[in-house]
Amino acid sequence: MLRAENLFKQVSSPEGPLTILDHVSLDILSGETIAIVGVSGAGKSTLLGLLAGLDVPSGGKVWLNEVEITALDEDGRAALRAKNVGFVFQSFHLLPSLTALENVMLPLELTGVVQPARAALDALRTVGLQQRRGHYPHQLSGGEKQRVAIARAFVVRPAVLFADEPTGNLDQLTGERVINLLFALNRDAGTTLLLVTHDVSLASRCTRLLYMDAGRFVAAPGSNHPGNPQ
Repeated sequence: MLRAENLFKQVSSPEGPLTILDHVSLDILSGETIAIVGVSGAGKSTLLGLLAGLDVPSGGKVWLNEVEITALDEDGRAALRAKNVGFVFQSFHLLPSLTALENVMLPLELTGVVQPARAALDALRTVGLQQRRGHYPHQLSGGEKQRVAIARAFVVRPAVLFADEPTGNLDQLTGERVINLLFALNRDAGTTLLLVTHDVSLASRCTRLLYMDAGRFVAAPGSNHPGNPQ
Protein backbone atom coordinates (compact mmCIF):
# COMPACT_ATOMS: atom_id res chain seq x y z
CA MET A 1 0.00 0.00 0.00
CA LEU A 2 2.76 2.44 0.98
CA ARG A 3 6.50 2.17 0.51
CA ALA A 4 9.38 4.54 1.17
CA GLU A 5 12.94 3.99 0.05
CA ASN A 6 15.91 5.90 1.49
CA LEU A 7 13.92 9.03 2.30
CA PHE A 8 16.21 11.94 3.05
CA LYS A 9 15.16 15.44 4.04
CA GLN A 10 17.57 18.30 4.63
CA VAL A 11 16.81 21.98 5.20
CA SER A 12 18.91 25.11 5.60
CA SER A 13 19.52 26.64 9.00
CA PRO A 14 21.69 29.48 10.35
CA GLU A 15 24.18 26.83 11.49
CA GLY A 16 24.24 25.16 8.07
CA PRO A 17 22.40 22.18 6.53
CA LEU A 18 20.09 20.41 8.99
CA THR A 19 19.12 16.77 8.37
CA ILE A 20 15.51 16.07 9.39
CA LEU A 21 15.22 12.55 7.93
CA ASP A 22 18.26 10.34 7.45
CA HIS A 23 17.64 7.70 4.74
CA VAL A 24 14.44 6.15 6.11
CA SER A 25 12.85 3.10 4.43
CA LEU A 26 9.42 1.67 5.22
CA ASP A 27 6.89 -0.85 3.88
CA ILE A 28 3.23 -0.69 4.94
CA LEU A 29 0.62 -3.28 3.98
CA SER A 30 -3.02 -2.59 3.19
CA GLY A 31 -5.16 -2.39 6.32
CA GLU A 32 -2.27 -2.10 8.77
CA THR A 33 -2.40 0.22 11.76
CA ILE A 34 0.99 1.74 12.50
CA ALA A 35 2.09 4.20 15.17
CA ILE A 36 5.24 6.29 14.83
CA VAL A 37 6.48 7.61 18.16
CA GLY A 38 9.49 9.56 19.35
CA VAL A 39 10.55 12.80 21.01
CA SER A 40 9.74 16.19 19.50
CA GLY A 41 12.05 16.94 16.61
CA ALA A 42 12.65 13.26 15.79
CA GLY A 43 11.27 13.71 12.26
CA LYS A 44 7.88 12.02 12.71
CA SER A 45 5.67 14.73 11.22
CA THR A 46 8.15 15.37 8.42
CA LEU A 47 8.02 11.67 7.52
CA LEU A 48 4.21 11.76 7.54
CA GLY A 49 4.18 14.75 5.20
CA LEU A 50 6.55 13.06 2.75
CA LEU A 51 4.60 9.79 2.76
CA ALA A 52 1.39 11.70 2.08
CA GLY A 53 2.90 13.76 -0.73
CA LEU A 54 2.42 17.05 1.13
CA ASP A 55 6.15 17.73 0.86
CA VAL A 56 8.97 16.52 -1.36
CA PRO A 57 12.15 14.83 -0.05
CA SER A 58 15.71 15.92 -0.67
CA GLY A 59 16.31 12.34 -1.77
CA GLY A 60 14.61 8.95 -1.90
CA LYS A 61 11.27 7.72 -3.26
CA VAL A 62 7.72 7.07 -2.07
CA TRP A 63 5.08 4.82 -3.65
CA LEU A 64 1.37 4.93 -2.80
CA ASN A 65 -0.86 2.25 -4.33
CA GLU A 66 2.03 1.42 -6.68
CA VAL A 67 2.26 5.00 -7.94
CA GLU A 68 5.54 6.81 -7.29
CA ILE A 69 4.49 10.03 -5.56
CA THR A 70 7.99 11.46 -5.75
CA ALA A 71 7.89 11.31 -9.57
CA LEU A 72 4.77 13.51 -9.75
CA ASP A 73 4.51 17.30 -9.91
CA GLU A 74 2.44 19.23 -7.36
CA ASP A 75 -0.80 18.86 -9.32
CA GLY A 76 -0.21 15.14 -9.77
CA ARG A 77 0.43 14.66 -6.05
CA ALA A 78 -2.73 16.62 -5.21
CA ALA A 79 -4.81 14.46 -7.54
CA LEU A 80 -3.39 11.26 -6.04
CA ARG A 81 -4.06 12.50 -2.50
CA ALA A 82 -7.64 13.45 -3.36
CA LYS A 83 -8.42 9.87 -4.38
CA ASN A 84 -6.33 7.89 -1.90
CA VAL A 85 -5.53 9.88 1.23
CA GLY A 86 -7.30 11.25 4.30
CA PHE A 87 -5.82 13.50 7.01
CA VAL A 88 -6.55 14.13 10.67
CA PHE A 89 -4.44 16.75 12.43
CA GLN A 90 -4.00 17.85 16.04
CA SER A 91 -5.34 21.33 15.23
CA PHE A 92 -8.35 19.99 13.27
CA HIS A 93 -7.79 22.22 10.18
CA LEU A 94 -11.50 22.92 9.70
CA LEU A 95 -12.42 25.96 7.63
CA PRO A 96 -14.03 28.44 10.05
CA SER A 97 -16.36 29.94 7.43
CA LEU A 98 -17.94 26.56 6.60
CA THR A 99 -20.44 24.54 8.61
CA ALA A 100 -19.65 21.02 9.78
CA LEU A 101 -21.53 19.62 6.77
CA GLU A 102 -19.77 21.96 4.34
CA ASN A 103 -16.36 21.06 5.77
CA VAL A 104 -17.07 17.37 5.19
CA MET A 105 -18.45 18.07 1.71
CA LEU A 106 -15.30 19.90 0.62
CA PRO A 107 -13.12 16.93 -0.46
CA LEU A 108 -16.10 15.44 -2.29
CA GLU A 109 -16.69 18.66 -4.19
CA LEU A 110 -13.01 18.87 -5.12
CA THR A 111 -13.19 15.41 -6.69
CA GLY A 112 -16.48 16.09 -8.50
CA VAL A 113 -18.71 13.72 -6.52
CA VAL A 114 -22.41 13.96 -7.41
CA GLN A 115 -24.66 14.87 -4.45
CA PRO A 116 -21.83 15.48 -1.98
CA ALA A 117 -24.24 16.64 0.75
CA ARG A 118 -25.80 13.20 1.05
CA ALA A 119 -22.45 11.41 1.45
CA ALA A 120 -21.21 14.12 3.85
CA LEU A 121 -24.31 13.79 6.02
CA ASP A 122 -23.84 10.01 6.11
CA ALA A 123 -20.25 10.57 7.28
CA LEU A 124 -21.40 12.97 10.02
CA ARG A 125 -24.00 10.42 11.07
CA THR A 126 -21.25 7.80 11.37
CA VAL A 127 -19.37 9.98 13.86
CA GLY A 128 -22.59 10.92 15.69
CA LEU A 129 -22.76 14.57 14.61
CA GLN A 130 -25.63 14.72 12.14
CA GLN A 131 -27.49 17.05 14.54
CA ARG A 132 -24.56 19.49 14.44
CA ARG A 133 -24.31 19.67 10.67
CA GLY A 134 -25.29 23.35 10.52
CA HIS A 135 -22.87 24.47 13.24
CA TYR A 136 -19.64 26.31 12.51
CA PRO A 137 -16.32 25.21 14.03
CA HIS A 138 -16.40 27.92 16.72
CA GLN A 139 -19.72 26.48 17.90
CA LEU A 140 -18.25 22.98 18.39
CA SER A 141 -16.21 21.49 21.23
CA GLY A 142 -12.69 20.19 20.60
CA GLY A 143 -13.93 16.61 20.44
CA GLU A 144 -16.71 17.55 18.03
CA LYS A 145 -14.24 19.38 15.79
CA GLN A 146 -12.01 16.31 15.69
CA ARG A 147 -14.98 14.08 14.86
CA VAL A 148 -15.90 16.42 11.99
CA ALA A 149 -12.27 16.20 10.82
CA ILE A 150 -12.47 12.40 10.97
CA ALA A 151 -15.73 12.41 8.99
CA ARG A 152 -14.07 14.63 6.38
CA ALA A 153 -11.05 12.32 6.23
CA PHE A 154 -13.12 9.15 5.79
CA VAL A 155 -15.83 10.53 3.49
CA VAL A 156 -13.70 9.87 0.40
CA ARG A 157 -13.02 6.30 1.60
CA PRO A 158 -9.24 6.77 1.49
CA ALA A 159 -6.79 3.95 1.01
CA VAL A 160 -4.59 5.50 3.71
CA LEU A 161 -5.46 7.73 6.65
CA PHE A 162 -2.65 9.85 8.12
CA ALA A 163 -3.23 11.15 11.64
CA ASP A 164 -0.75 13.56 13.23
CA GLU A 165 -1.28 13.73 17.02
CA PRO A 166 -5.07 13.30 16.59
CA THR A 167 -5.71 13.45 20.36
CA GLY A 168 -3.13 16.11 21.20
CA ASN A 169 -5.66 18.89 21.86
CA LEU A 170 -8.26 16.73 23.61
CA ASP A 171 -8.83 15.72 27.21
CA GLN A 172 -8.30 12.05 28.08
CA LEU A 173 -11.95 10.96 27.90
CA THR A 174 -12.62 12.75 24.62
CA GLY A 175 -9.32 11.47 23.25
CA GLU A 176 -10.32 7.89 24.03
CA ARG A 177 -13.62 8.36 22.20
CA VAL A 178 -11.80 9.74 19.15
CA ILE A 179 -9.32 6.83 19.26
CA ASN A 180 -12.16 4.31 19.39
CA LEU A 181 -13.80 6.01 16.43
CA LEU A 182 -10.59 5.99 14.37
CA PHE A 183 -10.05 2.28 14.91
CA ALA A 184 -13.71 1.42 14.31
CA LEU A 185 -13.67 3.24 10.98
CA ASN A 186 -10.32 1.64 10.13
CA ARG A 187 -11.79 -1.79 10.82
CA ASP A 188 -15.05 -1.18 8.96
CA ALA A 189 -13.53 0.53 5.91
CA GLY A 190 -10.28 -1.46 5.73
CA THR A 191 -8.32 1.78 5.57
CA THR A 192 -4.60 1.70 6.32
CA LEU A 193 -3.99 3.88 9.39
CA LEU A 194 -0.67 5.64 10.03
CA LEU A 195 -0.44 7.62 13.26
CA VAL A 196 2.11 10.01 14.74
CA THR A 197 1.49 10.22 18.46
CA HIS A 198 2.91 10.74 21.94
CA ASP A 199 -0.09 8.86 23.38
CA VAL A 200 1.19 5.49 24.62
CA SER A 201 -2.31 4.00 24.93
CA LEU A 202 -3.10 4.99 21.34
CA ALA A 203 0.21 3.65 20.01
CA SER A 204 -0.23 0.33 21.83
CA ARG A 205 -3.45 -0.36 19.94
CA CYS A 206 -1.68 -0.38 16.58
CA THR A 207 -0.45 -3.56 14.94
CA ARG A 208 3.04 -2.09 14.58
CA LEU A 209 4.94 0.44 16.66
CA LEU A 210 7.94 2.29 15.21
CA TYR A 211 10.30 4.52 17.16
CA MET A 212 12.11 7.49 15.62
CA ASP A 213 15.08 9.43 16.91
CA ALA A 214 17.19 12.01 15.07
CA GLY A 215 15.52 11.23 11.74
CA ARG A 216 15.97 7.46 11.88
CA PHE A 217 14.08 4.40 13.05
CA VAL A 218 15.63 3.06 16.24
CA ALA A 219 15.13 0.16 18.64
CA ALA A 220 12.32 0.39 21.15
CA PRO A 221 13.38 1.70 24.57
CA GLY A 222 14.82 -1.16 26.60
CA SER A 223 15.42 -3.32 23.53
CA ASN A 224 18.80 -4.45 22.23
CA HIS A 225 17.40 -5.09 18.76
CA PRO A 226 17.47 -2.54 15.92
CA GLY A 227 14.24 -0.93 14.81
CA ASN A 228 12.38 -2.91 12.16
CA PRO A 229 10.14 -0.77 9.97
CA GLN A 230 9.53 -3.57 7.48
